[in-house]
Amino acid sequence: MTTTIAYADLAGLAGTDLGVTDWLEITQERVDVFADATDDHQWIHVDPARAADGPFGAPIAHGFLTLSLAVRFWTDLLEVEGVTTKVNYGLDRVRFVSPVKVGANVRMHAVVAEVIEVPGGYQLAVEQTIEIEGATKPAVVARGIYRFYA
Repeated sequence: MTTTIAYADLAGLAGTDLGVTDWLEITQERVDVFADATDDHQWIHVDPARAADGPFGAPIAHGFLTLSLAVRFWTDLLEVEGVTTKVNYGLDRVRFVSPVKVGANVRMHAVVAEVIEVPGGYQLAVEQTIEIEGATKPAVVARGIYRFYA
């Protein structure tokens, strides 16, 4: 569910749990397209027959593919009204905790950890956890940094 907030209210968002996104299935097609985009065609990702005999028993998504979904998920969780520019400013920390098998469903849970004023806007530090449906450990934990300008 999307949280909608006015730009003027961003300063008070620290500590807010934005909840979770809907589940998204990681398909072989998505993995293959990412492999083509990044020129990372390692068999563990793109060769289902060989990967079935590999360490995970199936092909797995690239860690950076799973991480990149944070951008899609982030826009599902927070909408800030009254801004002229939204910037994905970067990441402070990233850990690839568990592999994501093709066919698995993932979603993101986000908590706004910190809000600071920057020239012309606000910067949010967001604790992001990309979860795997039915798994005890997440796929990715990261601290994303986003900027909003009025």
